[in-house]
Amino acid sequence: MRILVTNDDGIYSPGLLALAEVAAAFGEVRVVAPDVEQSAMGHAITIARPLHYRSTPMGGLEAYRVNGTPADCVALGTHHWDTVDLVLSGINLGSNLGNEIWHSGTVAAAKQAALLGIPAIAFSAFMNGREPDFAALKPWVGRVLEALLREPKPFLINVNLPLRPKGLLWARQSVRRYEGRVIPGTDPMGREHFWFVAHPDHEPEEGTDRWAVEHNFIALTPLRLDLTDEARLSQAFQLAASTE
Repeated sequence: MRILVTNDDGIYSPGLLALAEVAAAFGEVRVVAPDVEQSAMGHAITIARPLHYRSTPMGGLEAYRVNGTPADCVALGTHHWDTVDLVLSGINLGSNLGNEIWHSGTVAAAKQAALLGIPAIAFSAFMNGREPDFAALKPWVGRVLEALLREPKPFLINVNLPLRPKGLLWARQSVRRYEGRVIPGTDPMGREHFWFVAHPDHEPEEGTDRWAVEHNFIALTPLRLDLTDEARLSQAFQLAASTE
């Protein structure tokens, strides 16, 4: 099995190396990742400038860096490697839970693979002011891969790892309102700048990805590319039919 590994934290992220090392036990691994951090880039693609694909040393693994987004890396990685069987993205430095899925570059890389018809899994690890212990998390990543590779294909799965996992749990996306705030400040030169922060405005519901991670479970959330609101679409059809 050919496994393409990417991320949004950049080619030198320790989470990327940990994921690639675990993946090597399941197949032939090639790493294609951004040359610099591309966090919160979402599903951006580069169309206004050329991209470069350069070989990069990575502990004996075949690896390449790209001056583009996570989605760019998947597009170029699959272009340069025939018949990719699986795309893994991560392990992200920080969770991608609930509404964070919308802007996550980690999840976007997996989505790009799914758009190309390739099964994909995005991995993220919760942080509490310090880097996750990837050595301790690697066996759990292996357990997740063992479980998911038995699933029917194709699939698109978002995986979030707590600091100290105690098991795996299938969970739905936590969709809730966020309190978004703009925090002004000044840099050392006295120039005004702004930070954007967002905080959830209520506790997570049981059965959601955020609830699972807060209770030390690895959250496995199946995603889909079709964003259609089926219930509202059905209502619109019914309304249109009633006015004819």
